[in-house]
Amino acid sequence: MHKYRLTFTHRETTADNQQIMDKTLQREINLARNIQTQLLNGKTPTFEGGEVTGSSLPARLIGGDYYDFYPLVNGKIRIVVGDVMGKGIPAAMLMILTRGAFRSAAESTNGPAETLTAMNQALYEDLRTLKSFVTLICADYDPKTGIFTYANAGHHLPLYINGRDKMVEELPKVNGIMIGGLPNQVYKEISIQLNEQDIVFFYTDGIVEAQNKDGEQYKLERLIQTLLENHEKSVSEIEKSVMDSIRQFTQGVPQKDDITMVILKVSKQKPDISSLNSPVISEREG
Repeated sequence: MHKYRLTFTHRETTADNQQIMDKTLQREINLARNIQTQLLNGKTPTFEGGEVTGSSLPARLIGGDYYDFYPLVNGKIRIVVGDVMGKGIPAAMLMILTRGAFRSAAESTNGPAETLTAMNQALYEDLRTLKSFVTLICADYDPKTGIFTYANAGHHLPLYINGRDKMVEELPKVNGIMIGGLPNQVYKEISIQLNEQDIVFFYTDGIVEAQNKDGEQYKLERLIQTLLENHEKSVSEIEKSVMDSIRQFTQGVPQKDDITMVILKVSKQKPDISSLNSPVISEREG
């Protein structure tokens, strides 16, 4: 009887400790989610001559997708969108590491290619140690000239919607290995001219790989169709249309991967950046 009582008490204590650990873990996860949400949802830059927006919906409480804007004093806006290998807390920690490397590199580099080169230099050893990698697409948009310059580190190229012809066109390819893939990588960049009503849509895998109850994927074709049907709307309305389309397709099936998008759209207004969400920096002359 005494032995039974001791065993019962031990089980009670173990269960109590487990409950305390579960509550502590949940509280820490919620704190991590709040930190990540605040970092991902900073002020979006506004400027004459166009508009840009971004959003990210993690599959779990916290995710590994990353997007960011970094306005430059010369009027350009540096954009980055990325996907960290894995999900959950480990991916979120790497996302924070990636954000720090991007912000540091954006201050000291002339363009997207130099930014990715500097980020790979900064992150390679850590990512190799962790056996992980990050795919990134980095771009500069100049509202004064409409020039869009981009470099790629193993990520999807953005979709380009030609506003005049109302069709999706492929951007010229620029290849580059993922961040953390190989040391001492030197990335290349390509520039194109954007015109009135043109749209550049950055995205991560979670959109095209979203599944419905039959296991069918959303796929690129549905995304393109949604963008073409809504290309005349504002960037926030386009963003909502894409999310509504995904939700309608998946019909409540739990999300398996993080969903992230950034939308840049050109308009008629005279370009002049009017507000910034990041520290004002100087771009180094080449």
